[in-house]
Amino acid sequence: MHDMPTNRVYDGLVRQVVRSSSSVDANYRAACRAKLTADFINQLKIVEEEIDETIYFLELFEEFDNGKNKNKLKALAKEANELLAIYVASIRTAKSKQ
Repeated sequence: MHDMPTNRVYDGLVRQVVRSSSSVDANYRAACRAKLTADFINQLKIVEEEIDETIYFLELFEEFDNGKNKNKLKALAKEANELLAIYVASIRTAKSKQ
């Protein structure tokens, strides 16, 4: 998204998106290494929260972007929402097997 200006708002949003989206991967990795189903579920709940936070910051980007990167932001939000649905379904499945 090279068209975005560099200012405090955008810089803050970029940092938040990087932080929350990278946390998704780290916590998913931890979930995969969980020894107990309860630990697996708890890690996936953190993944769910971090994806939701990422979606929130993408929505803020869209608000401040004035349509310059609308298609790219929509595509990223769509993918994030699809991943969120997958993780929520995984949590439900794991809970049903407890």
